[in-house]
Amino acid sequence: GNMVEWCLPQDIDLEGVEFKSMASGSHKIQSDFIYFRKGLCFGLACFANMPVESELERGARMKSVGILSPSYTLLYRYMHFLENQVRHQLEMPGHYSHLEAFYDDKKGVLPDSKGTPGSQQPVHWLPSIHRYMYPEMKITHPAGCMSQFIKFFGEQILVLWKFALLRKRILIFSPPPVGVVCYRVYCCCCLANVSLPGLGGTVPESKPFFYVNVADIEMLETEVSYVACTTEKIFEQKRDLYDVYVDNQNVKTHHEHLQPLLKINNADKEKYRRLNDQRQMLMYSQEVGEDCSSCEEDLFILFFMEQNNRIFQTLMEVSASQDKTLTADHARGMGLDPQGDRSFLMDLLEVYGIDVMLVIDNPCCT
Repeated sequence: GNMVEWCLPQDIDLEGVEFKSMASGSHKIQSDFIYFRKGLCFGLACFANMPVESELERGARMKSVGILSPSYTLLYRYMHFLENQVRHQLEMPGHYSHLEAFYDDKKGVLPDSKGTPGSQQPVHWLPSIHRYMYPEMKITHPAGCMSQFIKFFGEQILVLWKFALLRKRILIFSPPPVGVVCYRVYCCCCLANVSLPGLGGTVPESKPFFYVNVADIEMLETEVSYVACTTEKIFEQKRDLYDVYVDNQNVKTHHEHLQPLLKINNADKEKYRRLNDQRQMLMYSQEVGEDCSSCEEDLFILFFMEQNNRIFQTLMEVSASQDKTLTADHARGMGLDPQGDRSFLMDLLEVYGIDVMLVIDNPCCT
């Protein structure tokens, strides 16, 4: 099995980290990187696999070198260092001086994982974003990960957007390598950003767990909302652990009341067309040299944030009005399909505790 060979500080609780930092099935690939969550911290590890002429090591030496941090935003900066170090550890096992120097340079105070419940502030993944936080996002992940995400899922991204906004438990399956799938977890969380003040104090935080494996089952059983990825097919059978299962580009749910959300409606197609139009305009303006400061990542993140803000702004205005009636015109004004998005709207009102009456088709109170 996997084992922790070396760590600093030596007294930190790393139980299970040897399985989080090396994805199940990694022996079939040469290299990978992996994001994970350990207690209140986020981790990034780089994995490499080198053939060796050793019977004891069964012809292959495999290692991961990783770091833990209370914040996810700076982890990507150290990817290159970790890639170099894992190669160094494969070629010269047991030489830790570079890692010691790195730790002494970067070390901070880690949250106490043994803290009593409620004594620690949770590490938030993506709190509501306002303009002061926005630049932080640009260093979170490499340029292009959001555009690759949208190209990969196509119109299905609107299905994922609804599930993310409803704070569902989303599990993404893929065989290794898992690094690019960890980016899909990040992008999924980005779809649900809302920057309106005072919204959703009672709404569950959408937590990214990045890579999870069978050792995380007990922890996942207690979660009401998360986005995660796994390389272990066994998870598909454990339906009580997730609401939405994503296998390659196939998004599915076993909950009957969520089935209508899997259908792409006309309003979804219109949103996807608008997103692509904006992307084309951005690419054109970059080609003619008018605008080099904007990037696709900004465009995608802001596109969904503005969409979400429009929905919640309308819902809050209706709930503050005299008759609290939400009509088909309101739905269209929010960029939703009055018929196709009816069940999505009803779930949204319930999840966020918004008190309005939905009168589309049959009158229905929530």
